[in-house]
Amino acid sequence: MNLIAGIVLVLGSVAGGFVLSHGQLGALWQPYEVLIIMGAAIGVMVMGNPMKILKAMGRNLGKLVKGSAYDKAMYLDLLSMILEILNKARKEGMIKLEEDVGNPEASPIFSKYPKILADHHVVEFMTDYLRLMVDGITEPLALESLMDVELETHHEEGALPAAVLTRMADGLPGFGIVAAVLGIVITMASLGGPPEVLGHHVAAALVGTFLGILLAYGFVAPMSTFLEHVARDEAQFFKCIKTCMVSSLQGFSPAIAVEFGRKAIFHAERPTYSELEEHMKSSKG
Repeated sequence: MNLIAGIVLVLGSVAGGFVLSHGQLGALWQPYEVLIIMGAAIGVMVMGNPMKILKAMGRNLGKLVKGSAYDKAMYLDLLSMILEILNKARKEGMIKLEEDVGNPEASPIFSKYPKILADHHVVEFMTDYLRLMVDGITEPLALESLMDVELETHHEEGALPAAVLTRMADGLPGFGIVAAVLGIVITMASLGGPPEVLGHHVAAALVGTFLGILLAYGFVAPMSTFLEHVARDEAQFFKCIKTCMVSSLQGFSPAIAVEFGRKAIFHAERPTYSELEEHMKSSKG
């Protein structure tokens, strides 16, 4: 939704201001300039990034439309599920979690929360560390240090697609100048022709500079910033899981450990204590 609204506002403001200033929209229609600018920018992006980064960026482009999946409803499911897992571990012993972490799809706890179960990275993160707890790691600092290493790696990997778009945005004004220079070359080759022909060529050259700047700062750079926000939200979701698990190993009761995790959530997505309590009651029901 943000992507569509932003595109409409950018195009509406630029085109509307141009028309209100008695400009002709047809003069901005220069498809060959777009071909030069975007073709060169995409070519440089392909040249400068390994295939795994390009694939990751392709997967992340869908998030520009869908946005972050880690909303308040996801956090309610996460905290409720962690509470059930920790309660089971306290009442029946950690060894009883072996079946849950070994096959989460068949787990009666994980299967109650299909949104969480559908997120492969979250499930893998949780089950890996629950398995370590089942295997006997009881030192909170050891588990926290290992989690921090993985989360730092995950954050760096998640930031790569946004970085690719940022570098692409930085290069687009330069390719706009390239298109403009090529337009001037065409103009110089047409000297001696009718004034209207020369005017058309000059206008096309100037549009190249305009498009390079508009595409960079009006579209690609904001998309990169949006992906950075999505990656930040994902990192915070994992931080919430880490806080709950480490707090549990520190000896706090499941309810208190989950409360520690709730405090690690940004205010916009953080459920209130009453909302969490009501959700856990409905989950039990």
